[in-house]
Amino acid sequence: MPAPRMLMILSENWTLTDGRSLNDLVTWARIAEDTGFDSVMISEHVVLGPDASDKGVMGNPRDYAAPGNQDPLMPWPNSLMLFSAIASVTERIRLVGAAVLAPLRHPLLLARELGTLDLISEGRLVVQPNVSWSKDEYAAMGVPFRERGKILSEQLEVMKLVFEQSPATHHGHYFDFEDIYLEPKAFRPEGPRMWFGGQKAHGAVVERIVKYGHGFHPFGRPTEEDLRIIREAMAEAGRDMAELEMVGGVRYSFPDDHSLADLGESMDSIPEQLEQGFTTICIKPSMYINDKAELESFCKDVMKRAEAMG
Repeated sequence: MPAPRMLMILSENWTLTDGRSLNDLVTWARIAEDTGFDSVMISEHVVLGPDASDKGVMGNPRDYAAPGNQDPLMPWPNSLMLFSAIASVTERIRLVGAAVLAPLRHPLLLARELGTLDLISEGRLVVQPNVSWSKDEYAAMGVPFRERGKILSEQLEVMKLVFEQSPATHHGHYFDFEDIYLEPKAFRPEGPRMWFGGQKAHGAVVERIVKYGHGFHPFGRPTEEDLRIIREAMAEAGRDMAELEMVGGVRYSFPDDHSLADLGESMDSIPEQLEQGFTTICIKPSMYINDKAELESFCKDVMKRAEAMG
């Protein structure tokens, strides 16, 4: 069994750095590359509203931001602009734009942004288009919340079209254009690599995975039934499950709202995921260290433990 590819989550580390010190994240990406990590990930919001905390703010500030558990003041810098800075100072590490909120952008503008970033990084970009959960965010952007899934489906169709063709014409429900040229195109003819995920393997997610996906990155732990549904849908479409990168994450627990999680205990959850077919494992530094000066030694420790699993 090969060792897992390790992915460092760069967003939501605000117990290690403040939301204005974005160059810290660029530096951490370089450290991740130098110590052997496969990829770095950044998630996004455009704005937050009161519904960001309608379930109460997370107890331990090191925990993951989830629907309704975060302070509306939580920083969410632009992920694609940050990746542009990271791409310029790295050579190998993949750049994973998790939860890129596609329905809040016009697909032609998004294709332009993604294509440019993919070219700068020479094909290292991975995009996870997402519809997200905040009604307040959609209201502020003037986008109908209940239609976000349908909007995303059409956006994916548009982006595939303009990455592959010039001129391109599309007459859809939400977007309409004729004989447009989007140049230069992305690094690969089909555009950047795309992952999809969600809390469950429901119809729309599975359809997007089968049609456009290079990876499955669920929110939380997928059930055997979820994996079976995806496997059967892939087979029905003539695709092999081996084509799909399976993305998991370490399991963690905090003793209380002020303490760190235990790295060894968290990484003990990886072998079971490897046996299920997961190959890429996410980890967030602020769950395990309180001082950014410790980041390099943390990364080396993570990679030493991961390589021992191979």
